[in-house]
Amino acid sequence: MESLDSLMAALPLPVLLIGPAERIEAANPAARTLLGAAQTGRHYITALRQPAVLDAVEAVLRDGKERRARYLGRSGSRDTTWDVTAGAVQLPGGRGVALSFEDVTAVEAAGAMRRDFVTNVSHELRTPITALSGFIETLRGAARDDAAAQDRFLGIMEREAARMSQLVSDLLSLSRVEQDERLRPTAPVDLSGLTGQVIALLEPIAAQACLRLVFEGPEAPVVVPGDEEQLRQVLTNLIGNAIKYGGTERPVEVMLTAPEIQPDLRGPGVRLKVRDHGDGIAAHHLPRLTERFYRVDPHRSRAVGGTGLGLAIVKHIVNRHRGRLRIESVQGQGSSLTVVLPSE
Repeated sequence: MESLDSLMAALPLPVLLIGPAERIEAANPAARTLLGAAQTGRHYITALRQPAVLDAVEAVLRDGKERRARYLGRSGSRDTTWDVTAGAVQLPGGRGVALSFEDVTAVEAAGAMRRDFVTNVSHELRTPITALSGFIETLRGAARDDAAAQDRFLGIMEREAARMSQLVSDLLSLSRVEQDERLRPTAPVDLSGLTGQVIALLEPIAAQACLRLVFEGPEAPVVVPGDEEQLRQVLTNLIGNAIKYGGTERPVEVMLTAPEIQPDLRGPGVRLKVRDHGDGIAAHHLPRLTERFYRVDPHRSRAVGGTGLGLAIVKHIVNRHRGRLRIESVQGQGSSLTVVLPSE
């Protein structure tokens, strides 16, 4: 029995051995951690308790055929899911059952994320496609000879097509960033010059929104290792969001620091902050802002052309650069988004 205990203790997965008398004969430390009540000599029902697993054990004891089941556990504050394999083993007193538990929590979470992603993409595409189909039908019918209606409907169709195009573009960007996230970029990028370029490109859009872009940064170039196009996307998304939600007649401030020791990185780095003076965001929304398709105000976001993917893309790009993203906001006082990037 000592050799059996030492063998089971060496196994990384939780393993439980149930004897012919339906009592627990052995359990390795991982099984005792998972089940708590898996003490030698106790009836297996007191340790397992979940009907699917109990049914599997009972069936194997009866006919000796392997069964599989799911066991739902808990690790701290996190729910866990385990794939349980119940197989027959021959013991001195007769047929027993060996239970092995495989943690499939991450697999289940990935599956749920994939399903949510498909659902969200389908929902985002359904609205513009429905609008386009409806307007096409109208233009072919009631509005066939109405020039004013045609002009109005074609304008709406153009906006909906642009929205779908932007969504596809953002999805492709997110896919590329995730694919390369483990590969840290190392090419030197002049972040101050790049920021000036993006601001110049967005100034006409800010003027249309009655906003003023203000840039504060060192005169000397601020060079960081990175991917220039991805960092351009970070700047475009952050400043673009500030323009969309920053209100009118209020400045959007873009601040860049010279390289210095950054506590967030425990090493030298730079800070890029984009601050608006809009309505701000309630505190309970902040932890979820970088989730795909999460919107504080879905109707307003769609009205200004948002896809719900901008900050998710920013987060993945910043992660690829081994940086940090910080979001702060107070309702009625605006929002600040800070990107901290290593400078070497």
